[in-house]
Amino acid sequence: MARCAPCIRRVISPQLVWLLLFGCRMNLRVRENPWRLMLAVNVAVLIGVFLYKITREPYVPYIHLLVDYHFGFTKRALIGAVVSLFFSKVPVWLVFALSGGVWLVTLGLFVQLFRRTFGLDDAHMPLFVFMAGSPFFLKNFMHTLGHFDIYGCALAICLLLVPARSVAFVISAAIASMILILIHHIHFLMYVPTIAVIVVLRYYLVQGFARRNAIVGIAAALCVGLLFLAAQFWGTMAVPEAEFVRYLQSRMADPTRTSLLSFSYIWYQPLSREIQDTWERMPSNILGIPVFALLIWLHAPLWKYFVSLIRSLTEQLHRRIVIAAIVVVSLAYFVMFAMVFDYSRWISNWAVCMFLILHAVKTLPASQAVPLVSTDDRKTTIFGWIVTLIPRVGIV
Repeated sequence: MARCAPCIRRVISPQLVWLLLFGCRMNLRVRENPWRLMLAVNVAVLIGVFLYKITREPYVPYIHLLVDYHFGFTKRALIGAVVSLFFSKVPVWLVFALSGGVWLVTLGLFVQLFRRTFGLDDAHMPLFVFMAGSPFFLKNFMHTLGHFDIYGCALAICLLLVPARSVAFVISAAIASMILILIHHIHFLMYVPTIAVIVVLRYYLVQGFARRNAIVGIAAALCVGLLFLAAQFWGTMAVPEAEFVRYLQSRMADPTRTSLLSFSYIWYQPLSREIQDTWERMPSNILGIPVFALLIWLHAPLWKYFVSLIRSLTEQLHRRIVIAAIVVVSLAYFVMFAMVFDYSRWISNWAVCMFLILHAVKTLPASQAVPLVSTDDRKTTIFGWIVTLIPRVGIV
């Protein structure tokens, strides 16, 4: 036995003892606070969604990297124009590399935003799980890699992080909105209204509606609106579709994969046709509404906190403006529902907009502290686990 002692001491080293104690401590923390385990499960789910996504053909995302301003002003062409500065031939893997990089940047921005607004301690962990772990948010952005929704979210988060002390903030928001419209004109309904809400809550409710501020705001809104009209009605291709497709094929790293150009028609499709397609799909799309309602209901603890946050605002005017802002953003999505049939994307981005508006509301003066989402409530914990385990909402 004495001869075995040195061997035992070598096996049971101080490092191993430390690891065992640390593991016991972490296990105890998980039992006491399951919300951190939910974060770990969310990471695993995200990895699974990513592995699934990279096996799929990126039809729509890839063609958007090929389209630039070769034939003049064109809608949905800004990202492709930027890509053309660096790649004469666009490989398919660039879809996942570029969109994956943007996803990681968005994740980092949101973590920084949440840390600054709330903090990342255990008390705020349920709020973080219901937002960051929501199937509406980062997990769905992972599923929609290559689509341009995430750019609107990222720029909106940037506007929540930067200082809002001068009229330069309004101008920056207008420039961000115009960039989004050049990326994809659907942003005019998807994220530009939320950006406008952020500007009102962070700048105008603090600095006031002085004459100069109002003039800059009106001018910015007019510029954004005019650019949207130009993209919507004058951004259609002026050349025959066959010529357009030949040009796109010349930019492909592998021109034989012609199936990736099957969505070229969307640069020729008029708005009336998009609306017609949407209403033809309406019977099947309506069947998804109960599912969307269920997913929204699963976030009930978060919505209750949001309502309490609005009620706690010191100024009644602030409360009315916040409610009006939520209605306006929701109406923009209602219009989108009537025009384009990607319902799963729209409902997901609507929820993300609500998350971002919640952060903006938190910066307004409050008359009382708002109770946080409970870490011990059994029903809330069950909802948290369900939200965690749902991998995504989808695209259509």
